[in-house]
Amino acid sequence: MARTQRDTPAGPLLAELAGEIAEDRESLREFMTALDVPARWSRIVMGRLAEKAARAKLNGRLVSRSPLSDVLELEAMRLGVEGKASLWRSLGTLAETSAPLDPAAVGRLLDRAGRQAAVLERLRVDAVGRTFTADAPAPARAGRDHARRTARRTPARRTRWAS
Repeated sequence: MARTQRDTPAGPLLAELAGEIAEDRESLREFMTALDVPARWSRIVMGRLAEKAARAKLNGRLVSRSPLSDVLELEAMRLGVEGKASLWRSLGTLAETSAPLDPAAVGRLLDRAGRQAAVLERLRVDAVGRTFTADAPAPARAGRDHARRTARRTPARRTRWAS
């Protein structure tokens, strides 16, 4: 998403998030090593395949992005960050016991996940506003006849998703 949004106002924020998420992944690997938890490559491969499959959504557009794509991707990222925060909370509980984890490092990761969730929520709200307001461009439909029929029965202030 950082690549596709590179030239938009959200681009720098998404690029920063991408870097932080890569750092978080490395921190997780370090924690797994410290706890002697092996990486399950089959799960990693399945996760990557699921990500690729999710990108191939049927949005009626083969090449271009749907206006809803930003909203869906930001919501998925927000869910991922919330899941990561839950993991950091669990590891924080372990760090307070005899586990070989640094509680301060886990706390920093949890704080960062909170900041990431806040940034994603702001971006998501902006994307929802762009996608679902009456001022947003209407999605491509089956010709002008459909547009005329829709315009006659849809009030001017009605949002696109409600029509």
